[in-house]
Amino acid sequence: MSNSGFDLDLRTAEKEMDFVDGERVMLGVLDGTTPAAERIAAIEHGNVLVLAIDGDLNELAADLAPAVKQCGGNLVHFRKFLIISPPDIEIDTSEL
Repeated sequence: MSNSGFDLDLRTAEKEMDFVDGERVMLGVLDGTTPAAERIAAIEHGNVLVLAIDGDLNELAADLAPAVKQCGGNLVHFRKFLIISPPDIEIDTSEL
């Protein structure tokens, strides 16, 4: 169990979520090696991205963040992760 008291199993959580064909939660690393266009295509397809931040967030998300906002997507920086969702999936931060 982690220090927060939660044992987060994303694979199990993903299996329990209802997705339209092809939609999923995608785990990855934001390190500058994946083009912003590829990330945008993933959210336009209805996917949620959970990206571990490996480096300076402002620098790594310089191209990605404006493109996500332009297509109506949502971004939240939570701890060492950047969560990105398509326009129709709200990221609820009310418990933070």
